Amino acid sequence: MSVKGKTAVITGSNSGIGLGIATELAKAGANVVLNSFTDRDEDHALAAELSRAHGTDVRYIQADMSKASDCRALIEKAGVCDILVNNAGIQHVAAIDEFPMDKWDAIIAINMNSAFHTTAAALPMMRKAGWGRVINIASAHGLRASPFKSAYVTAKHGVVGMTKVVALETAQEPITCNAICPGYVLTPLVEAQIPDTAKKYGISEEEAIEKVILLKQPSKEFVTVEQLAGMALFLCSDAGAQTTGTALPMDGGWTTQ
Repeated sequence: MSVKGKTAVITGSNSGIGLGIATELAKAGANVVLNSFTDRDEDHALAAELSRAHGTDVRYIQADMSKASDCRALIEKAGVCDILVNNAGIQHVAAIDEFPMDKWDAIIAINMNSAFHTTAAALPMMRKAGWGRVINIASAHGLRASPFKSAYVTAKHGVVGMTKVVALETAQEPITCNAICPGYVLTPLVEAQIPDTAKKYGISEEEAIEKVILLKQPSKEFVTVEQLAGMALFLCSDAGAQTTGTALPMDGGWTTQ
């Protein structure tokens, strides 16, 4: 079974990883619902552009993933959800004793709680349709810890745990649930950080990438958005039908260490 004609709802998808997965699924014939917390003309224009490029129905629905009601409303407004990609996420770096409470609450809400609410709303639709795929974009930090990222590491570990529970609850149905755990991904956000990192340490941009940004990534290469999108497409395919409950690292060997 291909994804042609299926509807994919992807949270946090007006840029970066989410947009990359949306583009790959639209290219493969899926209808797509893009999402973010903004509601700008360019958000809707992006959906229209993707629709024109790939000949599928692409819509943009605004929803704030920090709010449980918005998470569930997103799925309800989509009307159909065969493929759910929980991608929305934010980051803040600080020591635990200095970590702002509001930042902790926001990261837990957006990076972890939102996946619970969207999945809970989508599963009845998948059961009714007799097919479904839940793909959680976790992180290498769902498998390993780093200092100063307490909220992010906690949330991503939680997402990996929830992935396993959903997989077990749907194991005897044609529904799968998996987590992709990327290392450092070359997104516009990361690209923008390279010159600043080089300047901060007084080194070249190449050294900043190898010695600072990709310090923990043995391959010394970024994961690409296209590679992540390819993995998502595999999980949606017939070949991925018996892959469920997994946390799949795409991290250049980081979590092998």
